[in-house]
Amino acid sequence: MYRHILIATDGSELAGKGVEHGLALASKLQARATVLTVSEPINTGFDDALGWSAVGTSMPEFQTAREEAARKVLAVASVRAGAIGVDAATLHVADPYAAEAIVEAAGRQGCGLIAMPSHGRRALGRL
Repeated sequence: MYRHILIATDGSELAGKGVEHGLALASKLQARATVLTVSEPINTGFDDALGWSAVGTSMPEFQTAREEAARKVLAVASVRAGAIGVDAATLHVADPYAAEAIVEAAGRQGCGLIAMPSHGRRALGRL
């Protein structure tokens, strides 16, 4: 059925449930998995009156922190995959918006299915 599943995660508790579900499905189907995390771009579109002029000087620190956060998220998923015997690659994509990166990665990786949870918002937050 599905031979390659893309599993999207941001490292949150809810996303962890999506990772678990995607990996369990990959295990049952004997499919490969690619676990993806996306670091969206920093928003620098505000004018200096809002205090964003320091963004340029702190960009290297921001990028380093973003890379480290992605490594941690993917390491957890990799351990989970190994524990249940799933062949899982990891992928970090930086700077596009999550939805665009997920769809593009699924196509590029040849994934037949994307596994990810809902955003978890309810009521007014969902609106």
